[in-house]
Amino acid sequence: MSQVDKQLDTLKSEIEQEIPNDITVTDVKYEGPELVVYTRDPKRFAGDGDLIRRLASSLRKRITVRPDPSSLSPPRRAEEQVREVIPEEAGVTSLDFHEDTGEVVIEAEKPGMVIGRRGSTLREITQEVGWTPEVVRTPPIESSTVSNVRGFLKNEREERRDILERVGRQIHREEMSDDEWVRITTLGCCREVGRAAFILSTPETRILIDCGDKPGAEGEVPYLQVPEALGAGAATLDAVVLTHAHLDHSALLPLLFKYGYDGPIYTTEPTRDLMGLLTLDYLDVAAKDGRTPPYESAQVREAIKHTIPLEYGDVTDIAPDVKLTFHNAGHILGSAVTHFHIGDGLYNVAFSGDIHYEDTRLFNGAVNDFPRVETLVLESTYGGRDDYQTDQADSEEALKEVINETYEQGGKVVIPAFAVGRSQEIMLVLEEAMREGDIPEMPVHLDGMIWEATAIHTTYPEYLRDDLRDRIFHDDENPFLADQFNHIDAGEDERQDVADGDECIVISTSGMIEGGPIMSWLRHIGPDPDSNLVFVGYQAQGTLGRRIQNGWDEIPVDGWGGGGRGDTLTLEMGTEVVDGFSGHADRQGLENFVKTMNPRPEKVLCVHGDERSVQDLSSALYHDYNMRTFAPKNLETFRFK
Repeated sequence: MSQVDKQLDTLKSEIEQEIPNDITVTDVKYEGPELVVYTRDPKRFAGDGDLIRRLASSLRKRITVRPDPSSLSPPRRAEEQVREVIPEEAGVTSLDFHEDTGEVVIEAEKPGMVIGRRGSTLREITQEVGWTPEVVRTPPIESSTVSNVRGFLKNEREERRDILERVGRQIHREEMSDDEWVRITTLGCCREVGRAAFILSTPETRILIDCGDKPGAEGEVPYLQVPEALGAGAATLDAVVLTHAHLDHSALLPLLFKYGYDGPIYTTEPTRDLMGLLTLDYLDVAAKDGRTPPYESAQVREAIKHTIPLEYGDVTDIAPDVKLTFHNAGHILGSAVTHFHIGDGLYNVAFSGDIHYEDTRLFNGAVNDFPRVETLVLESTYGGRDDYQTDQADSEEALKEVINETYEQGGKVVIPAFAVGRSQEIMLVLEEAMREGDIPEMPVHLDGMIWEATAIHTTYPEYLRDDLRDRIFHDDENPFLADQFNHIDAGEDERQDVADGDECIVISTSGMIEGGPIMSWLRHIGPDPDSNLVFVGYQAQGTLGRRIQNGWDEIPVDGWGGGGRGDTLTLEMGTEVVDGFSGHADRQGLENFVKTMNPRPEKVLCVHGDERSVQDLSSALYHDYNMRTFAPKNLETFRFK
């Protein structure tokens, strides 16, 4: 009998001692980080609302209780009973019964009403029918991504359970080493923006944090081939943690499965969905550009299948010697500051990912309150000494001024924006400005993946700023459903009609003008001197967006909107830069994030910024707060303890 099997036997005995004698436990298994308890008496478990909480506390495990299949009501009868328990106002759209696990997945427009106060309705459902309810939200805006991910995971439930059981046994394996040290190896995004990737290792465990590409630099990928990374074999990684879905952090995650990785990816639920959307589009764009994609869609599906979603604040075992906790990063939907607690109080490391410290229209500001952090790995995109962004209110006024001036001269406003985050922020500004009469009402055309990304935002309102979440809960107040928003879905003909039509606003991907439908809009509207191209986000070195910002007016449009190979376009439209809408903290925000950290870290590694930015921020933090700071290069290793 293996050490894990002995451990499960011991846990089963401890559970049986804790629960009433008339409750039978038939099996105990690890599924990922959770301990799953099977019972013939799910109704008795549900009858005591505190029983599971008491067990989780005494065993120090995340516990899920599932009914033994022999105790279940037939699905048809159970569905009638479940619908009688749930209030009609909850808007249940489907019930899906899974007899192998005893779970019923309930999709509803208002999940909170299915859950009930402190889970009271969920317990009532189990008391009535024995099935364990799992609740998901019906997207207010139909999302093919959410629908496809849910359908795929439903079809793969059996294989996914096998994956989770294997991962669970790996997490709870016996520790083999008595050594105590922690290392961080930088595989990318040091003294540069993009290709984020780090290895966090202990004598027991190796964890990859992020695995992205570099905007504007084809072929520059993280140093995955080194011994600390995949050089020892992808299967030697214990876990992958994804901070958020932007491609400079997520683009190459599916590649790991091509190289033989078969372990878990830990991220938030919305990040999982956005990762699927963005990586599939990444493959599509590569194919359109005539490049050979580094992996296939099958590997994207593998990444989704292996994802274990975690919620903010949940402390989760991901290895025998590592606990992981996600906290809101304020950057994009589902973005997370990742906190690693290593050993039994040995060491604590936090990776900021990308952060925004102040509240925005979309998100509450980044969390920086942790039990302990000895080392912080901090993004430095705007870490330069002069990188102070315009106040958000002033930025919004500047954007409205450009829109009004362009409208008055009969032109159109074209805004290149990231599909995820920036576009939704701009949509909220425009919706309010039109509603309050600050700018004229006009169509706002959304091109590329923006509408689909917006639909995913509305699926997960609990990850949004408090007041916005409340508005989305009421369909008549959902700002993303405003009449002026039009999804471009008919391609080139519809774009031509918009270009030939009246004044309007176009928000289009890609945000750094590196391919995508924005190239078509430049061809259609770029020759119009009455129109304006408005930059609202960071333009990385080497991207076409940065070149246009720097004054280029002859731009290549190969293959886009009817352009042939070698075609160029002369831009006659004006260009404007409106700072303040970035999803990144500026210099002051980064300093405030560190200054107000509780507790303040002993060491800070400044990464994810150009050379000037990381060195400026590193120097300032050292001088102002008397902490050890570093501006590492790629392929450096830091050893702690």
